[in-house]
Amino acid sequence: MGDSISIVTVYPDLLGTYGDGGNAKVLAARLKLRGIAVTSLEVRSSDPLPAGADIYLVGGGEDSPQVEASKILSRTRVLHRAVENGSYVLAVCAGLQIFGEYFVDSEGNDVPGLAILDCRSSKMPGARAVGELLVKTEIDGKEELIVGYENHGSSTQLGPDAKPFSRVVVGVGNSRTAKTDGIRYKNVIATYMHGPVLARNAELADSILRGVFGELPAIADRSLSNLARQLHRERVAAALKSRKAKSVGRATVGLPGRER
Repeated sequence: MGDSISIVTVYPDLLGTYGDGGNAKVLAARLKLRGIAVTSLEVRSSDPLPAGADIYLVGGGEDSPQVEASKILSRTRVLHRAVENGSYVLAVCAGLQIFGEYFVDSEGNDVPGLAILDCRSSKMPGARAVGELLVKTEIDGKEELIVGYENHGSSTQLGPDAKPFSRVVVGVGNSRTAKTDGIRYKNVIATYMHGPVLARNAELADSILRGVFGELPAIADRSLSNLARQLHRERVAAALKSRKAKSVGRATVGLPGRER
């Protein structure tokens, strides 16, 4: 899409409920701080989705808009071609479900997804998964703790050969039994982590940018990098503290060690 790195936020009018549009702002800001040119577009569902972007961002949404987004994306197949041509994609919550084989609508009916990812989503038994989500995942060859926020009523089952994005330390993720979150495929990262996840985890943002650009120049203002790392450490520590408090609470009242 030109000489600059191109970032497309997909259908924020349908998939913009949970602040995931902030992921585009984080990526653009981290490029600009390094003096790298960037073109960032928000493309509404009434407009053609451009082909050939470097990065596509697909966020969370409510039931009816999610169904509508899936229908449009299935018809145009722009994201199918983008994934096969090597574009990077971050798909969050509803985005994760849309990229799978199918998901459920508000009436419990199966809705066809894009079938780009080998996963399928169904109604989660019990309460919604709401709260901090802390996971371990590989970023550029190193295992890292990253943290976000989940709010979903579906569980996602991966195919036998599908690779999860991460292993859950605190929270639910794909399901209460699997203890994994999301899925990786080619240059696609799909996850249940809101936050926005890239604002909470600068290394994950930079990993996506390295995939597109190559080795990144250092950010000139080190105080900004230090602040991002400090905020990340605080969020991880808070999530771990929450898990410890819940564990102590269960032991005190004699509850079984499971999520409610």
